[in-house]
Amino acid sequence: MSMKVKEVAALSGVSIRTLHHYDELGLLKPAGTTEAGYRVYSDENLIELQQILFYRELGFSLKQIKELVTNPSFDRLEALESQQSMLRQKRAQLDVMIHTIERTIKEGKGEGTMTNEERFKGFDFSENPYEQEARDRWGDEIVDETNKNVQQFGGKQQEEMNALYRRLAEVRHLEPESSDAQVLIGEWYRLLNRIGTYSLDAFAGLGEMYVADERFTKNIDQFGCGLARFMCEAMKEYAQQNK
Repeated sequence: MSMKVKEVAALSGVSIRTLHHYDELGLLKPAGTTEAGYRVYSDENLIELQQILFYRELGFSLKQIKELVTNPSFDRLEALESQQSMLRQKRAQLDVMIHTIERTIKEGKGEGTMTNEERFKGFDFSENPYEQEARDRWGDEIVDETNKNVQQFGGKQQEEMNALYRRLAEVRHLEPESSDAQVLIGEWYRLLNRIGTYSLDAFAGLGEMYVADERFTKNIDQFGCGLARFMCEAMKEYAQQNK
C-alpha cells in the first residue's frame, strides 16, 4: 500500500516539513513520486520511519541515526531489540523518579518524611560521554576556557545571552537543521566569539558540553525544557555546514 506525505504525517504525528527534511537528508527516501511530484511512501518506508522515531525518542541525533541505519552491517531486528532494552531502562528510571516525586509531594503535604538519599533516587548523571568526547577531540584547554568564559560574563552580555536563549527556546520544536534554527544558532556563534575565541569544531564541542554537564543543562533548560539538547544538535549542524 502506498501513502502520500500528508497521510504519513497524519498517521505518524510527524510534520510534513519534517518528512521533507528526512528526505533531503537521505534519511528517509520515499518509494517514489506521483506524476504531480508528490512523495509516495511504501509500507517499508513506514517501518523505516518507525525505526527513526524510536531512535529520536531515545535522544539520538539525526546524524547518528543516519550513520546507524545506512551502515552495511545494520540489522533491523537487532536494532529493535537494542531499542527495546534502552526504552525499558528509561522506563525503569522514570518509574523510580515518579515514585520519588510522589513521595516528595506527600512530604510537602505533611504526610511523611524523606531522607536526603531518597530525594535523589532516579537521577543519574553518571554517564558523561559528550564531555569526554569533547576533551578527547579538542583537549582540556577549550573545555576549561569555556567554563572560565561563562563565569566571566558581564551583566550586559548576560542579558544579551538570555534574550537569545529565549528566542532559541521559541524554535526548539523545529528540527535543529531547519533554517530558522540555524539563523539563530549562527547569532549564538557570533555572540560567543565576541566573548572568547571558538573555532567551528570548538563550537560543536561546546554544544556537547551543554548536555554532558548538568550545570549547563539546568541553566539552559530554564528557558525551555529540552533547549540544551536542541542547541547541542543545532551547533553540531552549524559547524558542519560552515566548514
